[in-house]
Amino acid sequence: MIIVLGGGPAGRVAAMQLALAGKEVTLVEKKGIGGQCLHHGCMVVCALNDAARVVSAARTLHTMGIADRVPEIDFPRLLEEMAAVQQKIASILDAETKSTGVEVWYGREGSLDGRSVTVDGEEVRAGAVIAATGSFPRIPDLPGIGLPGVYNPHTLSRMPGIPRDLLIIGGGIMAAEFAFIFREFGSRVHLAARSRFLKGLDPKLTDLARKDLSGVDIIEQCEVRALEGPGRVAGAELEAPGGPRRVPCDAVFVAAGLVPNSGMLHGLQKGPDGRVLVDRCMRTSVPGIWACGDVTGSPCLTPVARHEGMAAAASILGEDAPMDYRFIPQSMNLSREYAFVSGDPDTAVSISTPGPAGPGTFWEVPSGMTGLARVLVDPETGAVKGVSTAGPAAGIIAAYQAFLMKMGVDVHAYSRFMEVHPMSDGVYPLERYASQQLQNGHLKK
Repeated sequence: MIIVLGGGPAGRVAAMQLALAGKEVTLVEKKGIGGQCLHHGCMVVCALNDAARVVSAARTLHTMGIADRVPEIDFPRLLEEMAAVQQKIASILDAETKSTGVEVWYGREGSLDGRSVTVDGEEVRAGAVIAATGSFPRIPDLPGIGLPGVYNPHTLSRMPGIPRDLLIIGGGIMAAEFAFIFREFGSRVHLAARSRFLKGLDPKLTDLARKDLSGVDIIEQCEVRALEGPGRVAGAELEAPGGPRRVPCDAVFVAAGLVPNSGMLHGLQKGPDGRVLVDRCMRTSVPGIWACGDVTGSPCLTPVARHEGMAAAASILGEDAPMDYRFIPQSMNLSREYAFVSGDPDTAVSISTPGPAGPGTFWEVPSGMTGLARVLVDPETGAVKGVSTAGPAAGIIAAYQAFLMKMGVDVHAYSRFMEVHPMSDGVYPLERYASQQLQNGHLKK
């Protein structure tokens, strides 16, 4: 029997792959199938962002005199309906998983000690084990962090209503997404970033995101020293570049990243942050034990976790398919999608253009917020080295671009590309333009 610990994207996909190959597989899931993505991450952002975009679009039309009002959000009802949809998705995932032959043990906790696996304290014999125990929110150690009114992605469902003043601790993608959501819902939002806001993104995307988040008080290069309040959080003490600063808030949302959930995994090699060390086939330091997903410290992205699950399953079946971490598409959701496939700007030339008018961007033409397209191109070969885009379908565009980049498709191939119209994709015409410029000798490093 093969034991899989964790029913998130990595563990679930691995279990299904093995079961479809004829193996006896038991998946142990302490909480709900679907993992962080469904219950605390991607799907929560989708639900709240969909509502926030309705408000944002209505505000644009109201400003133009087209719509008569901007709707208000019933936050408790929103959370209630979101939970119902999450439960429906979980039931679909449960049925899909079991249909492949996987046995699922819910409400039980597994642990490892070297080659020994236990479930609820009882040892279970297993021919192989996959640890896919995920991650949990990184919570800073500071005074007042345990006050009522302090939330994180795992406790957001307990928030009773829309805060009047919300402090978000964090400066990455998650922090930006929730800043947009709660600003649209009507909160005064303060965002405290330890370093530069969205420091890992293409600077052009970051600049556009700052415009998208106008009205959010973004405080960079600062330390949150303490949260304070008489029985409930009421403010925060910050050490900012200009000196000490107090930010009033009736709620705090911690969006400071994720930590590998490996406390129940013993007897195998880990990194300083608790990540389980694996090779590119997801093998751990203990023979017969594999690990995949967030617990390995890989990018906390659902598609990466799924691919790692497939790599672990293939390795167990003797069909090693090492992970390829090149050209990973990523996204962020504000009033529009922001997506990118990171590249090396030192070996390529960059060309960019505003996003075109199309579905989802027509009414943004007056404000100039139609989005962005940027491509990094190797001036010698025409190879696409990186893509950044913002617009209604940016995530889909980045995903296909990442695939084409892995396949070695260069900008010259886009002379044969025929688009649908209308569309708000600015990437393909930019790649076609880059090909013409290279052929004319006008695009050089």
